[in-house]
Amino acid sequence: MEKKQRIEKAKTQEKLKQTMSAAKSVVFVDYRGVNVADDTRLRRLCREAQVNYSVVKNTLTLRAANELGWSGLEHILQGPTGMAVSDVDPVAPAKVLNTFAREVPSLKIKGGVLDGEIVPPEKVAYLATLPSKDELLAQVAGAFKSPLFGVVTVLNATLSGFVRALDAIREKKAAEAQ
Repeated sequence: MEKKQRIEKAKTQEKLKQTMSAAKSVVFVDYRGVNVADDTRLRRLCREAQVNYSVVKNTLTLRAANELGWSGLEHILQGPTGMAVSDVDPVAPAKVLNTFAREVPSLKIKGGVLDGEIVPPEKVAYLATLPSKDELLAQVAGAFKSPLFGVVTVLNATLSGFVRALDAIREKKAAEAQ
């Protein structure tokens, strides 16, 4: 029986390690005091934002983190721990959990990991204020688009001015010919 438990724990640890290594960011929370309805809502919000949220065992998570070279999580992985992971958008877990923590104050952000670096709760809150990857791409596209519209407007105005000038010359020659 004990051997079976060890095998299961090893599988869970390996799965945690794979999940964490593929992650753009990881945020850890203390979920004490969060009721079932709020937890269900949090999980739905996470799914919608392409964030994987799960309750994790601290010792297995710590072992997986140490295998990845993420040292310093000992103080974060204390007490009940939920882990939010995104392999798509580095700010998504921070945004979802920070917003949710404002609505449900019993959810406490413990810290996180971004690009292999341990991030304190204050930095996780700061990450939540950053625009997402899609928002940044839209801003860049808008920045490129704006000058192009200016060039098109100038060229269009120049072209229409040229056409008006030619039309005026045509009218003048037509008036002189009569």
